[in-house]
Amino acid sequence: MTNPSANAASSLAPGPTSGTTPRAMLSVHDLHAGYGKTDVLHGLGFEVRAGECVALVGANGAGKSTTLKCICGLVPVRQGRIEFEGQRIDGLAGHDVVRRGITMCPEGRQVFPDMSVRENLEMGAHTRRDKAQVQDLEAMMDLFPVLRARSKQRAGTLSGGEQEMLAIARALMAKPRLCLFDEPSLGLAPKIVAEVEQTLARVKAMGVTVLLVEQNASMALRLADRAYVFEAGEIVLQGTGTELQAHPEVSKAYLGY
Repeated sequence: MTNPSANAASSLAPGPTSGTTPRAMLSVHDLHAGYGKTDVLHGLGFEVRAGECVALVGANGAGKSTTLKCICGLVPVRQGRIEFEGQRIDGLAGHDVVRRGITMCPEGRQVFPDMSVRENLEMGAHTRRDKAQVQDLEAMMDLFPVLRARSKQRAGTLSGGEQEMLAIARALMAKPRLCLFDEPSLGLAPKIVAEVEQTLARVKAMGVTVLLVEQNASMALRLADRAYVFEAGEIVLQGTGTELQAHPEVSKAYLGY
């Protein structure tokens, strides 16, 4: 796959805005991270602007999920920095990152299986101190009617698709300004994948900025305003979702045509 130009990473660094280009909400600079003695990320640099859906696509093991975990404070940053709304967040604990306005819908749903659907939703708002939580819970049940019908049911008894909807709604209960999605279509039937895609489009329409990791590259690029292609812990290609759908190497490697 073609490497970006030598100046591509530096061109992504946030600076004074001009014209209609919005300032980055999230900026990642020279990010290095890994597990144990193994390096997974090798100097990543990218940005997410307010109101965008940005997708990270690539093969398994390319470092996409590790990137999200670094942003959320779940994997330590070895080098580089992460800035959210102009403030550094690398080094913060996960609950502090949530309080700043970032939540993640994790890979594999990871609902609380022995708690009810309603209790799972309430857990999503555990860092909030405002008085609109009940109103927002009702809004989530309006957005996902199946959750209202299952509100007293144990979350572990839901289908995979229903658990994904619960995980998305739980993340939204934190009232995030930036929501990270890690493989939301993983293991789901094609019909449910289409429902997840429609749901993510609705989340963006609500004004939530989205950073999406998704192996279903076709879906990710349809949703994305912009996207970055990962290989072996590095960004090798970037562009709009439409541009990357038309890119011959992307279409061959990830889109199957």
